[in-house]
Amino acid sequence: MKKIMFFLQKRTTLKYLILILYTGLVPCYILLDSYRKPEVPEKKNNTLEIKRLSDKADYYYDNYKTDSAIYTFHKVRALCDLDINFEEYVYATTCIAVLEGKQGNFVISENYLTETLPYLNRIKKTRFASNVYDQFANNYYYTYDYENSILYHTKALHLKTSTYRKITMLNSICLGYIGQKKYKLAESILIPLSKIKVILEKDKDINDLEHARILDNLGICYFQQGKPEALFYFKKSLDIKLRLQDYDGLIYSYRHLCEFYHKNNPVLAKSYGEKAYQIATKINATPNRIQSLQLLIKNLDGKELKKYTEIYVNLLDSFNIANKKTKNQFSNIKYNAKKDREENSLLKTKKIENELQLERQRNRSFISYVIISFSIIVILLLSIYLTSKGKKEKTDAIYKSEMRISKKLHDELASDVQQTLIFAENNNLEIEINKEKLLNNLDQIYSKTRNISKENSNIKTNEEYILALREMISGYKTQEVNILLNGFDTVRWNQIEKNKKIILYRVLQELFLNMKKHSNASLVSVTVKIKDNIMTVLYIDNGNGIKNNPLILKNGLQNVENRIKTINGTLTFDNNSEKGFKLSFTVPL
Repeated sequence: MKKIMFFLQKRTTLKYLILILYTGLVPCYILLDSYRKPEVPEKKNNTLEIKRLSDKADYYYDNYKTDSAIYTFHKVRALCDLDINFEEYVYATTCIAVLEGKQGNFVISENYLTETLPYLNRIKKTRFASNVYDQFANNYYYTYDYENSILYHTKALHLKTSTYRKITMLNSICLGYIGQKKYKLAESILIPLSKIKVILEKDKDINDLEHARILDNLGICYFQQGKPEALFYFKKSLDIKLRLQDYDGLIYSYRHLCEFYHKNNPVLAKSYGEKAYQIATKINATPNRIQSLQLLIKNLDGKELKKYTEIYVNLLDSFNIANKKTKNQFSNIKYNAKKDREENSLLKTKKIENELQLERQRNRSFISYVIISFSIIVILLLSIYLTSKGKKEKTDAIYKSEMRISKKLHDELASDVQQTLIFAENNNLEIEINKEKLLNNLDQIYSKTRNISKENSNIKTNEEYILALREMISGYKTQEVNILLNGFDTVRWNQIEKNKKIILYRVLQELFLNMKKHSNASLVSVTVKIKDNIMTVLYIDNGNGIKNNPLILKNGLQNVENRIKTINGTLTFDNNSEKGFKLSFTVPL
């Protein structure tokens, strides 16, 4: 702000008026520019088609037709207008992420989940965010990142959702604790959850499925601790899943029982492992088929071991090939979805531009009048302000200059003139000694008058500046005071701003005046150095020092400091020295 005011003070009022008038009228010109209404293509509403395809995709999802479900959900995404159908877009994207996760494509799943994040804050129903966080957590769980799995399940838990969802999140968090081998912690949460009979009142089947999942997790917790109670909970969970034909859940129950009997009853373990593999094959859950085969092979030998090992290897190869084909299969529809979204975005942009220009057309006259009126008022006020401020500054400057000259005349000349007059009245001037003394007194008065005149005269800032500066400094050199100047000839004075030359001149003048009045110095050194576009001036004398003469600090250094601050310089001095005075200041060039 100070720099701006300094800039304004150095220009005339006419320049201010031109500048403000220009900045005020440019917006008016822009607003009054010609208007051309663009054509906005009509945007097709796909809401009904989105609903139809979403229902179809849900049917495929519920009936374990994974490829068809993913393909159809991609079609839904392609039709979504992200300003209108963002809920449907998030739902379809989350379902794809869940299905990709079930296929073991956790990176792809996470990429889809990330696409939903910008829209979650726009959806009031928290179940959408809960589903996204839940799948994030599942991806981390199945890639053994239990810490992040617990983190995202906890984020879902803290959402304002139903009691059912909170219980499912707590149940899932316990799985993360089991993965971290915090069995006691998981057990302390699962036992109270297992005693809750009604989790979801509206749907008894879903209620019982979640209860079965809690029992199964509690069984895992006990099994990992070597507690025999695990078998009770595994079987109780299995009974519920068999009754409800929960194929996904049955795979896990059979696998847990296979692990439970692995050491003590290999025949029974083999039986449960085969059942897990058969159900995974039935619902075409390839990752679960592979995992079930891994368990089953541990309980086999002989020909059966060879048979299932070959199946395992072939299935693993087929799975990897299928993943590549799936990515290629969906690449075209992903491209079309991206293209459609770009077209929708373009339509949206054109619509906004059209509305904006219509609004500009309606309001341009009003805004123009307001801006013009405001500009005129500002110009008038600024003109009055600058005029009055300029007059006041000139008056203050003249007043200060007159007071300073008056004080110097009173302090330095009044007494000498009075004594000279008294001497002339009381002595015979025809006597040679008296005549010579009178002339000496008059010469001293003249010299002081000339010095006062020089101190308050204009300072030359042209090529003669360094000569004037040296002449001013040499005026303080006497038989008792020696002055040493260093580095003055190395400075390119013509490249320094005029105001900084004047400040430097006045500061040095103030320092020498204080030296002459207060310090009683016999040797003074002034050194000038320039480094990194900063001038440093070092002043040293062997006088009394500030500690023994506080008048220097009060009268002289305050003026010096004020001058240096006006050009953003810095001032450093030693105020503890009992003998001698040392001061340095910087001037940014």
